[in-house]
Amino acid sequence: MKKKIFVIILGVLFLAGCNNQQSHSTPTEAPHTHEEEEEHNHVQKNEEEHIHVGEDHDQEVTEGHVHDQEGEHSHAEEEAGESAHSHDEAEELKIYVTAYGNDFEVFAEADPLVAGERVNFLSHFTHLSDFSALEAGKVKLRLIVNGKETSQTLSHPLRKGIYSFDIEPETAGNGEIIFEIETASETSQVIASDITVYAHEEDAHAAAEADIPETTNATVFTKEQSWKIDFATELPVREPFGEVIKTTAQVQPAQTDEMVLTSKTSGIVLLGSNTVLPGKEISSGQTLFTISGSSFADNNSTVRFLEAQSNFEKARLDYERIKELANEKIVSQKELLEAKNTFENAEAVFTNLNKNFSVSGQNVKSPVNGFIKQLYVQNGEYVEAGQPVAVVSQNTNLLLYAEVQSKYAANLSHLETAHISTANNKKMYSLEELNGKIISWGKSANPDNYLIPVHLQIENNGDFFPGSFVKTYLKTVSGQQVLTLPVSALLEEQGLYYVYVQVTPEIFEKREIQTGTSDGIKTEVTAGLNANERVVTKGAVFIKLSQTTGALDPHAGHVH
Repeated sequence: MKKKIFVIILGVLFLAGCNNQQSHSTPTEAPHTHEEEEEHNHVQKNEEEHIHVGEDHDQEVTEGHVHDQEGEHSHAEEEAGESAHSHDEAEELKIYVTAYGNDFEVFAEADPLVAGERVNFLSHFTHLSDFSALEAGKVKLRLIVNGKETSQTLSHPLRKGIYSFDIEPETAGNGEIIFEIETASETSQVIASDITVYAHEEDAHAAAEADIPETTNATVFTKEQSWKIDFATELPVREPFGEVIKTTAQVQPAQTDEMVLTSKTSGIVLLGSNTVLPGKEISSGQTLFTISGSSFADNNSTVRFLEAQSNFEKARLDYERIKELANEKIVSQKELLEAKNTFENAEAVFTNLNKNFSVSGQNVKSPVNGFIKQLYVQNGEYVEAGQPVAVVSQNTNLLLYAEVQSKYAANLSHLETAHISTANNKKMYSLEELNGKIISWGKSANPDNYLIPVHLQIENNGDFFPGSFVKTYLKTVSGQQVLTLPVSALLEEQGLYYVYVQVTPEIFEKREIQTGTSDGIKTEVTAGLNANERVVTKGAVFIKLSQTTGALDPHAGHVH
């Protein structure tokens, strides 16, 4: 048993020795084979990377291929990567051209201009009347540098409002671009001056980089976005701006536009229809109702009318008969004159009654075109002669009755104009827009409230109603020139006012300003804005809503 165990141990030791000898006899070949495989894989990988670079950048690949033959392939790849990175940055550089004519705004972007190199001008054309896109028309771009002109004409836009020009400047220097716009209804021209074409690409890129728009606290709002909303930009206006007195005025009918209808006899009111109601439009001469006294025993208008009619007919017949007898010398001239006098008196009485009365009574008619403002009587009601029965108003001219504090008494003599809001405060009108005028102002204060009355007259355009109250801004004349903006340009945030200043027609800077007096249409700007900076006057709230978290992409929203 012990011999068997010994033989097994010897066998195990012998096999272990053989394996150890084999492992020591092959290590030089195995590492050599592994290195060859890694080197083969590395070369194949470099060749694949070299082919990929060549698909995107032919020039950089050629340089890399030469260095690879010299054994510097990795260095070539590094240089090619840096060159490709610089090329991408150069492609991002753009120049921006903004110009305004009488009818159009033009905003174009292009690569830096280099003599002899073709460049694309992506141009946006906007109507200045309503800031809508130019949807159709022929446009010609003319680049003039040192007397040499390069031009291209496009008969239709690439998309609504957008024209894409490809031009190649012939020479370097300073010049201008002229956009000639021809539509079915008008021909216009917009000139962009101070256009520079460079001789070398490096200079052009350096200049473009120096002119990159300042985007601090700015927001992108593309032309495509502004074309879809009620949008506008304006330059501030430097103009005289006097003191403004804010007050409230009551709208009243003008004295000449309102008529009170009165009863000319006593009687019972008989309405002719169910439509005789306040607010009902009526025409001149239209009968509104009748006042009848036919059922009265005394002071009966019907009896008086019939009596006057009978007297008139009798007097007429007597006069005609006596006139014939007078021609035959049968009656004297005295009798003829007496008959004539009786006839004329009877005619006058009957004509007067016939104008406003009939057999049924007094016909109450409207003297003017207008509407029934008030109705003081009801059907079947008894009225006395001289009693008011209705009010008819033309409502074409209105009176504004305002009251101001006594401290403004010295300024009232300098009143020049006024701005008036509608009853719902949705629109503000100038006095000139309403063909209005300042009629009078009080020379003393009202003893009841110590306020001074001011009267203005306006034409009613349908937005004002007698009896309502409106905001009124009374403006005094002044020789002081101040910078003003439309009220619609201002946005308020935590008690501070700010506007959006145009950096380019697609980039807008949010800027705080200091304001002075406001007349309801314009506001005085005392600080924070220059006269040559365009400001968003319509649609500013949409730019505010489009603000992002701070990341600014100058091409956001573009799909050129």
